[in-house]
Amino acid sequence: PAFGLFLFTIARDPLRIIILIAGAFFWLVSLLLSSLIWFIAVKASDPRDERLQKGLLIFGVMFSVLLQEAFRFLYYKLLRKAIEGLVALSEDGCSPISIQQMAYVAGVGFGLMSGAFSMINLLADALGPGTVGIHGDSQLYFLTSAFMTMVLIFLHTFWGILFFHGCEHRRWWEIAAVVVMHLTVSGLSFCNPLYVGSLVPSYMLMAAAAAWAYLLSGGSAQNLRRFLLCKS
Repeated sequence: PAFGLFLFTIARDPLRIIILIAGAFFWLVSLLLSSLIWFIAVKASDPRDERLQKGLLIFGVMFSVLLQEAFRFLYYKLLRKAIEGLVALSEDGCSPISIQQMAYVAGVGFGLMSGAFSMINLLADALGPGTVGIHGDSQLYFLTSAFMTMVLIFLHTFWGILFFHGCEHRRWWEIAAVVVMHLTVSGLSFCNPLYVGSLVPSYMLMAAAAAWAYLLSGGSAQNLRRFLLCKS
């Protein structure tokens, strides 16, 4: 599904590809900084203290989420400046891409890079040693991880639309809602290996974020009905 988004909505437009790659780079930088902070915290603590290590893991996840959203805001500011430059260079005084389209493409960029790193971690685990479920644990680890990766890609896409809309119209509660949803989905991962406890709420949040982003982008029930019935 994520590849379909890229293929049908982004791949044919060079400007959108540039925005997507830049968005992926911003997410990558946020991951690098949060990983560095977590690595230093772990090395400076007692590795034998399991309670402390779990607390550091929770801190690392929450700090990473906040840093990702901070970089999403920085990327919004950068794209806002880019729009002003595109308008100044255009002959008709109009930007070739709207802020709503930028928000969507930037969200896809964040999501694809997030999904790529999730896949890399899964492939590293698949190399071994050991077999999934050999000690009686769930054998659905790779399948549920794939579904979780997909929901995160879509959530980043919808969060990008909501976050940019909040910045554009100074609706700070929309930005706060994105941060809260991101923290919630990340926190749900601690329910694993109870995968139902993490997947079901995450997909429910994805459906809510999708509907919200659709409405903010100018969508309506009538347009959705026409789309489903293949009517112009």
